[in-house]
Amino acid sequence: MASQSRRPSLSLPSSSGSGNEGILARVSNSISQSSIVHQGMSVAAGTAFVAKKLLRSTGKAAWIAGTTFLVLVVPLIIEMDREQQMNELEMQQASLLGTPTISPHQVIIIATRFHGFCGAFSMQMIELDL
Repeated sequence: MASQSRRPSLSLPSSSGSGNEGILARVSNSISQSSIVHQGMSVAAGTAFVAKKLLRSTGKAAWIAGTTFLVLVVPLIIEMDREQQMNELEMQQASLLGTPTISPHQVIIIATRFHGFCGAFSMQMIELDL
């Protein structure tokens, strides 16, 4: 009977929740069932919800700002560029024709007067530097 020596046997912890659980399993269960963990998970879920709503509203605001810019500001920029090109063309033509150029800070006022019964008009040009 000497051949029947007893060997120690290894057994896995049962998942039935009896007292045979290992230390790591018990600590893990106590931590996951803690109220602090539940509060942390609740805060994380709330933060994710707020971030998602903020991202959606930011996207909507960016869409509104972008379309408003395209509808209102881009035509204004195009028109201002067109006006500047026309002014440059007029200044170029005036310099080719030999007429005096007018700087953007000068204002020319042409005044007309009617002279009495004879029906004559006289014109007077007044140049103001601003």
